[in-house]
Amino acid sequence: MHQVHQDGRFPTGHDALDTALGGGLARGRVHELFADEHNDAASTAGFAAMLALRSRHSGAPILWLRTDEAERRCGRLYAPGLAELGGDPDALLIALAPNPAELLRGAADAARCVGLGALVVECWGQCPALDLTASRRLALAAEQSGVTVILLRIEARAMPSAADTRWAVRSAQSVALEADAPGPALFEIELLRRRSGPSGMRWRVEWDRDQCVFREPALSGALVPLSTHGSAEAPAARELRRSA
Repeated sequence: MHQVHQDGRFPTGHDALDTALGGGLARGRVHELFADEHNDAASTAGFAAMLALRSRHSGAPILWLRTDEAERRCGRLYAPGLAELGGDPDALLIALAPNPAELLRGAADAARCVGLGALVVECWGQCPALDLTASRRLALAAEQSGVTVILLRIEARAMPSAADTRWAVRSAQSVALEADAPGPALFEIELLRRRSGPSGMRWRVEWDRDQCVFREPALSGALVPLSTHGSAEAPAARELRRSA
C-alpha cells in the first residue's frame, strides 16, 4: 500500500479534503467519528477502518478496542472484512474490555505503544467515563507515541473533548458497476469541529480498495457549503455542533 506522510500528517487521497486539512489528518492525534444517524453505525465503523488503513505505516498492526456489550449488540468483528477494504486481516488485532472504564484505561495504555499503526476505540452510548479528562489522557498518550487514535462514537452526543477533529459520517448511495455489481463505498462526511482551522465543511468521498485511498466520486460535488438556515444539516449534526 502506497502511503505518504508529510509534516506529521497522512493524506486521505481526496484532494479537496486534504487541501482543507493542510495536507491530511494529523498523526498522533485523536479523531472522533460520530454516526450521523443510528442506521449509519456500520458505515461509520467501516469509515474508521479505512482511516486506520490510511494512517498506519506499512506492516504496523491496527488495534481495535471495544466492550463486551458492543460484541453482544453487534456481533464479532470480521477480520477478513478488512481484506475487502484492501487491508491485511493479519494486521488487525481485536481486544475486548468488560466495561467503558476499562475500555478507556486500555485505550490510554495502547495509545502509548509506538509499534501500533493505528488505534480504533469503539464507544457505544453516551459513555460518561469518556469525559474531558479521559480524552485529554488519550490525546496526550497519542501525541507522545505518534499513534493515531480513531474514536468511534455510536448512539452518542458529543461532549467537550481533546480530539483534534470531530466528524459526522453517513453512508451515501454508490454508483453500481457493470452487471449491477455494488459500487465502491461512498460516504458523506462533515467536519464538525477542528482544534486549529475552519470547520463546517462537507465532502462526498469514495473508497478505492485497490489503492487504499479516498477519492472524489465520479458524480459528486466535492465541497458542499452548509446552509445558514440549517435546512441542509441533519438534526444529529446540529446537536454535535452545539456540544462542541
